[in-house]
Amino acid sequence: MPDDVHVRARQLIERQPVEGITVGERQWLEAHLESCPACSGRAQATNQAIRNLRSIAVPTPPGLAARTQMRVYLRAQEIRPRQAGWVMWTSFALSWLLGVASAPFVWRGFEWAGRLTGLPTLWLKLTFGLWWGLPAAIAAGIWVMEKRSNEEVER
Repeated sequence: MPDDVHVRARQLIERQPVEGITVGERQWLEAHLESCPACSGRAQATNQAIRNLRSIAVPTPPGLAARTQMRVYLRAQEIRPRQAGWVMWTSFALSWLLGVASAPFVWRGFEWAGRLTGLPTLWLKLTFGLWWGLPAAIAAGIWVMEKRSNEEVER
């Protein structure tokens, strides 16, 4: 059992600077370090090693940060159209599925409005077609414009 306490203390000492530990774990660790000189020495050595590592200056080649930023930007531009296409096709499919599922109910609503207002059946059919087709046409237009703007950026 005593070894388990020291193993837990060692794990918390190692996790604290990297991942962080909860308040309860920190309180337990502090109480344990007050009563255990071996674990306290290990914690001090770990903290000193981390301070030493942080104080080391690592020289980087000139322009490394700018090149890295450019590569990240280019990769994001490469990935973005694929993600946008997936989202767009999913929204197209969802739009059509919901349109098909709700079409009978909407048509009944248009019939009711037609009887109430006395509008001709042809007018009701046209407005129903617009209700169903216009959102898809707008989404397709947005998709085409987005695709053209992506192609222009790539040039």
